[in-house]
Amino acid sequence: MHLWWSTADSEPFLLQEIHRAFPTRDILRPAPGFIGLDSIPSDSGPMAFAAQTLPGARIIAAPSIRAWADQLTDAIVADLPEDAPWHLHLAPCYGQGSAGLNRCGFIRESLLDGLKRRRRHRLRSLHPSTDSLQPGAGLVQALLSAPDAGFLSVLPPDTVDAWRSSLVPCPAGDIPVASDKSAPSRAFSKLVEAEIRLGRRIGPEQTVIDLGASPGSWTYVAVNRGARVMSVDRSPLRDDLMGHPRVTFHQGDAFQFAPAAPVDWLICDVIAAPDRSIGLVLDWVRRGWARQFVVTIKFKGSAEYEKLDGLKRELAPLCREFRLSRLCANRNEACVMGIIR
Repeated sequence: MHLWWSTADSEPFLLQEIHRAFPTRDILRPAPGFIGLDSIPSDSGPMAFAAQTLPGARIIAAPSIRAWADQLTDAIVADLPEDAPWHLHLAPCYGQGSAGLNRCGFIRESLLDGLKRRRRHRLRSLHPSTDSLQPGAGLVQALLSAPDAGFLSVLPPDTVDAWRSSLVPCPAGDIPVASDKSAPSRAFSKLVEAEIRLGRRIGPEQTVIDLGASPGSWTYVAVNRGARVMSVDRSPLRDDLMGHPRVTFHQGDAFQFAPAAPVDWLICDVIAAPDRSIGLVLDWVRRGWARQFVVTIKFKGSAEYEKLDGLKRELAPLCREFRLSRLCANRNEACVMGIIR
């Protein structure tokens, strides 16, 4: 079974997105917030309104913490290569408060204790990161839909690679919203989250075009990474960024700007109608003006969400990989990010 997990506010939109992508398929609803199909091919592309994807999910009934740990251990031994590194995502998808988180913590402790006693080499292969998916690593996801029930997806490394564009590198797809009071605005957190989702960060000495940059939150992230930035907007950036030695400000229309040469990154958080932002990212990708990109797409209402379907179809053959997500940092828009072929 292929499952998507969604938050309550995005579930109706995810259901519509799945209906549009697979109009003749019977949709499964095994638990609140979980929507599934019997199976789908790995090249189907990401679902923008899915918080997390669980390929090959199986239903788990576990009346105790020990039962959860035993079933996880059996699946890890059976489905992961003997010496492969692996990530573990355990998360509650029910209720409020700390009870579910505490239960997942106890399950994790029981699992690790059992591996330490009986499968020590498996424990040594567990990767500590819970906000990245390392190349060559497997992924074990256990999402609890109730204290004694949930879903388990165990992906060996080659399967993780096949599904990478649909997998969020944090348990249940919950990426903590970054905080930095020195940033020009809270919008900086969207770019930080996009980097986590893509598994790539803007780096030192890389070249960046920031379209619709004012007041400069995304430029702020890029220069703090050590990049050189051309910031484009009709309005100036915050004073410290206007005077930054690695920032060049171009006053003008973001949609009319063309770079003198290809750059490492296009980043764009411009306020515009979705058709304009979709057209912008497709134009830059087709022209090869940037090697990587992060662009937000803002909507006036949910009736416009289906425009993302065409964007997915257009980007698939043009990109080595891409993501399309409703961000945790801003649920009123979508963000597309990717690496051009």
